[in-house]
Amino acid sequence: MPTQSVPGPSAASEAPPVPIESAAGEAPTLEARALVKRYGDLEAVAGLDLSIQPGEIYCLLGPNGAGKTTTIHLFLGFIEPSSGSARVSGFDVAQDALEARRRLAYVPEQVMLYRNLSGLENLEYFAALGGRETLSAERLTEILVGVGLPRDAVGRRVGEYSKGMRQKVGIAIAVAKDAEALLLDEPTSGLDPKASREFSELMERLRGQGVAVLMATHDLFRAKESGTRIGIMRHGRLVTELSTDEIGHADLERIYLDHMQE
Repeated sequence: MPTQSVPGPSAASEAPPVPIESAAGEAPTLEARALVKRYGDLEAVAGLDLSIQPGEIYCLLGPNGAGKTTTIHLFLGFIEPSSGSARVSGFDVAQDALEARRRLAYVPEQVMLYRNLSGLENLEYFAALGGRETLSAERLTEILVGVGLPRDAVGRRVGEYSKGMRQKVGIAIAVAKDAEALLLDEPTSGLDPKASREFSELMERLRGQGVAVLMATHDLFRAKESGTRIGIMRHGRLVTELSTDEIGHADLERIYLDHMQE
């Protein structure tokens, strides 16, 4: 590049962004620090502190309006925080959006796919968008089958898929992207018991691969079944955190209902 005739940014500012490490050393995969999102007088997220390590499946529980989806949108950079920060592998989402987003994958409640394309064609398209166009059809088929899509469905049009099958394609897109963190918004809503069980098995596989998962859900049973930790939100605040190893299904329901009555 030719030399600029006007003063430019310093060499330090031109250096690639460097992840910020936590006080303990290596940065968590997902981290919120004093994260706030205000809409006028409403605090949709109010001073959230959250840390999710590789291989953790963190389930956010809470009623509608608790701030679960807003939290996910802050990590995705869909909205800007009013104060505080959301970080992905040490990269601040607001300051280093590109570095943060390329480490993330998102599966919304309703996975948007091209209905006239097959599962494989959808995956090929979205993998190419994510810079993974060199993945072969054989490898992409392996990914689809690996997340639980029946092999005989790989070549069928997505318009023929159930909701659970569409979600598997959505998660396959995340796997093909080689994402470090997966954000899920109400992933088990509308799934039948078999599909819900398959979802839990898939989460266990992702956990074994070191993927950090943040899942917003109303499904207490699936949160206990799939999660390693659970956070309960109310009025934008994280009111408690629990390890799923320490509680039973009935205990979780009691704890959740107790916090909703406060």
